[in-house]
Formats: sequence, C-alpha cells, structure tokens
Amino acid sequence: MLLLWVMFGSYILDIKAGAGASSPLEITIEAKLKQLNKPYLKTIKSEDGDIIDCVDVYKQPAFDHPALQNHKIQMIPDFLQESHNASAKDVFQIWQRSESCPEGTIPIRRIMKEDLLRIASSNRFGMKPPAIFKNSTKTTNAYNLHFPNLNVTNGVVPEDRSAAYLEAMGQNFMGAEADINVWNPNIDLPDDFTTAQIWLKARNGIDFESVEAGWVVNPKLYGDKATRLFAYWTTDSYQSTGCFDLTCSGFVQTGTEVALGAALKPVSSDSGNQYDYNVGMYLDYAGNWWLRVRNNKPVGYWPAELFSSLTSSAIVVEWGGQVFSSNLKKTTPHTRTAMGSGNFPDGQFGHSCFMRNLRIKDNSLALKYPQNVNASAEEPNCYKALNVMKNGAEPVFYFGGPGQRPPNCP
Repeated sequence: MLLLWVMFGSYILDIKAGAGASSPLEITIEAKLKQLNKPYLKTIKSEDGDIIDCVDVYKQPAFDHPALQNHKIQMIPDFLQESHNASAKDVFQIWQRSESCPEGTIPIRRIMKEDLLRIASSNRFGMKPPAIFKNSTKTTNAYNLHFPNLNVTNGVVPEDRSAAYLEAMGQNFMGAEADINVWNPNIDLPDDFTTAQIWLKARNGIDFESVEAGWVVNPKLYGDKATRLFAYWTTDSYQSTGCFDLTCSGFVQTGTEVALGAALKPVSSDSGNQYDYNVGMYLDYAGNWWLRVRNNKPVGYWPAELFSSLTSSAIVVEWGGQVFSSNLKKTTPHTRTAMGSGNFPDGQFGHSCFMRNLRIKDNSLALKYPQNVNASAEEPNCYKALNVMKNGAEPVFYFGGPGQRPPNCP
C-alpha cells in the first residue's frame, strides 16, 4: 500500500512539473487547437500532407458563434439554381483521392501547431490582416477598396491590397458565379497572399459586409504554396469578424465532398492545359448565403444571423483577383507576388487567368450575364483587368500580372 501511495504521489508531482514547464505561448496554442479542431469520427491522411478530420455535422466550429447557439441546420438549400457552366476540365481536391467521410460528418482540414506559430496573434488566426491606410486612421475606409464609384471617403484605398476586378453594381443581387481558371502563381514575401475570387458585398454604415470564395495561395495561413479552395466572410471590412474557411465560427458546412482550405489539382500551365473550377454564392429565402461548387454541389452556408444588410441582397458583385502584401502602392521594391497566372491579361486564353460564364441573380430570379460592368485595376502597371468580347460571343474576363517588373512596376 505504501508503495502505491509513493507511486501516486510521484505521478502527481510529474503532472505538476509538466504543467509548470509549459510556457504561456504553449498553453495558448493548445487551447486554440482544442477550440479549432473538433472531435472527429474518422481521419483521412491526404497524399499532399493535409489531415482531413470527419467531424459530426452538429459539432462543427460554426456553433461556437454566440448568434448560432440555437441555429437549426438547413442541410440543403431551398433552391437549386441551374448553372450554365460547361467546365472544360475537371478539377478535384487532392484528399479526395484517399477516402471519403461517412454520412453525418463533414470534412474539415486539421489545424496544426505550426500553423498557429506562423502568426503573431492566435486571436486573428485565419483572418485577413486589417487594411493599412495612408493619411487615415479609420480602417472603415476599406469600403472604398471595392466601391470606388460611391465616393464614400474621397477614394481612400488600403496600401496593403491590390485588386484587379470586373464590377457590377446594383441594389438587389441575390447571387453570382463564374468558372474560375485555376493557376498556381508565385508568392514573394512570407506574409503575402494572392486570390482569384468572387465578392458579394453589402454596405453597413461606412463598413461593408461580404461573402467571398475562390482559390488562394497563402503560405502563412496554410503552410505551403499550394492553390487552395477558400471561403471568407466579414461584417466589418475585415477588422474583427470573419475568417477563411472554418478557422472561426460562422460558416455552416453541410456538404461531405469538399473540404474548405484543401488543395486543388490540376492547375493550368502557360501554353498548356487550362483548368477551371465553378464557384457560386446564392441567397436563399431565409437570408442565408450558400456556397456551391462544381455545378450545384452545396458546400454549406453563411447563416443570416451573421449579417444585417446581406440578409436581403448584395449591392456589388466583383470577379477578379487580389494580392495582399506590405510592398504595394508606391512601395519600392514592389512585391513580386503574382496575381492570376502571373501574366498580364493581354495574352488571353492559355496565358492569362480568366473567368468565364459569369452570372448574376437578381429580382428576376434568373441567372444571366451582368449588365453595366466595369473592369478596373488599382495598380495597372503591376496587375491589369481586361474584359474581352469576340465575334459576338459572351465576354471573358482576364486579369492578373507579375507584380514587380521594372521599369513600369519597380
């Protein structure tokens, strides 16, 4: 009996010693990992190194959000809008070649300790960095980044983002989609990222709300330079709400076939095969914004409880690309992080990144090509935008560029 008590006491001392050895950083990281990675019923090890956890659909991160404590999951949208897409090549996610998640679970890319160690604050893990403005301390001026025609604050735009996009403005957009050409552009600086995406935005005071989706190359978030499917949301211009994928509570995933944040293959090559991926976001009758891919495959939705203005409609749709970097907008040297294919739009098909089969949904409830669109680039010497119509065919939007290329983009 005495020996048992000695062993038990030694065990307790070992626990206390181990707990004392943990640094505040380690304790914070472990707590964050526990919050992010929910208990799983099955694990899939992807050949690209990702770990996909199959999590009970009712125990996913979304329900950590205070506004969703009593939310009832809508498993399928109350509409399935027909897509006009005729995708040329089939793009898949690498993990799908291994196994699949069982019924009643959803695939979630596991967050690792090293993912958290790459960021300055675990509280902002998965969030876009706040915008930086010259001669302004008000981050709410981010509204102008994608609403230049509304003259909200005299056209102030962030210094750390550069976008090239096709914009449609209105009052009642209930959805948008496109076939997005898939590439793997160069990333220059450690904190840089580049996207090809769709934005749907609504105004909330001088801030905006948005839902966004497409592909991204973001080494700081994902730990590599792979091209990955992403989804994003914010209610305050990226300041304190929203995140990529399921790295915070909010997005409710329902589909079992797609893992947000997982890598896409194959990617297009210059003068080689071209691949595209259909992405769309649509508002349902309850005010939820649904994300769907590959022609009517629902991934999940952003619940109406997250938003105010976006629960009724969006007022702006944009298709295009965005580069984030500290070396943009008159900073020399400019980042060499590329947008799209890394080539300017002039090369067009086979050389430049494109979006085709662009569609919007408005009060008519029909999918159609948008009217009164405007192509724009914030740094046309570094990244460009070009909407091309040939022989009466439907326009194809090309965008992108290499970033730094002296003398025009020094």
